[in-house]
Amino acid sequence: MVRKATLDRGLRPDELAASEFGVTEEAEPGVTEPAEPTQRRSPQQWRGAGGRWLIWAFRVVLWAVLLIIGFRGVVSIVSPGHFDDGTATGTNPPAAVTSDEFPTGLAKAFALQFGNVYLNYSPATSQQRATDLTPFIPVGSAPEFGWNGVGTQQLQAEQVASISVQNAHQAVVTLLAQVSSGLIELGVPVYSSDGGLVVSAEPALLPGPERATPPSPSAPANDATAQEALSGQLPGFFRAYASGNQQDLGRYLAPGAVVDGLGGAVTYGSISGMEVPSGGATRRIEVSVIWQVTGQSTVKPRGKQNSTSSLDSGPAGLQMTYEMTVVQQNGTWYVKAIGPSDLQPGGP
Repeated sequence: MVRKATLDRGLRPDELAASEFGVTEEAEPGVTEPAEPTQRRSPQQWRGAGGRWLIWAFRVVLWAVLLIIGFRGVVSIVSPGHFDDGTATGTNPPAAVTSDEFPTGLAKAFALQFGNVYLNYSPATSQQRATDLTPFIPVGSAPEFGWNGVGTQQLQAEQVASISVQNAHQAVVTLLAQVSSGLIELGVPVYSSDGGLVVSAEPALLPGPERATPPSPSAPANDATAQEALSGQLPGFFRAYASGNQQDLGRYLAPGAVVDGLGGAVTYGSISGMEVPSGGATRRIEVSVIWQVTGQSTVKPRGKQNSTSSLDSGPAGLQMTYEMTVVQQNGTWYVKAIGPSDLQPGGP
């Protein structure tokens, strides 16, 4: 008997496979075959149409990835580096050198020590100067380091005025120095490498700062009444301020004010100038005081031993100017604060 090659509508997949290979199942005795289902599956359901949405979703994702890759490629051509994440090599600019990489503190101290040797010279000490300069100058440099061996100069004081860092290895330290010829500036080039320092070239002599002329202060009209009252009260305050006695100071201070005295370093001499502008109960005034320096007196010059001038026999004195904040309460002035002043008051 020849079987049909086509798929019978009522055959199940397993029956179809058996029919293709000529295998026929025989019902086992006593086993009843199930009845043929009354509802057949449609061809579309059998071919798996229910999973096509996964295929379309995959296609959408694939197209989205391709579009993103294409967009990034176009942008990278039009604007290079727009998506640079910093991982590429050879395209990033070199990192800028910051002044923190140069040992500024050590270079300042090094230049100060160099200046202490370099700015002192004399033929009598030339050998010692050359020896002392050796640790500061490059190997092979002339031991005089620019000095011709003639003349004498003495350093009186020096300090660092500024430092200009050029890169991680080079800087110029400018010293402000008082030498026997006057006030000067000295530019010292310093080179740093592997923790070591050296004055890489001969220093440059620069002019010292010019003397500035401050603007003439506009003297306000003095309050004569307040000035007279303060002239009677402030001497007692300055005596207490000189001694540093807090109990005495407290009698002249406004409530809540805290003022530390000078601890007996000076004694009160006199008030040489005062300016008291008009205003309310709180005023900012300028006061010049002459202090007498404790334990110092003026020595009479030779030939004037018989002079009776008080300047020859009296203690050393210093005039100093203060800015003070004073407060009037119940007709009495009290000191709220005292500090240095940038103005020079006139006479009382």
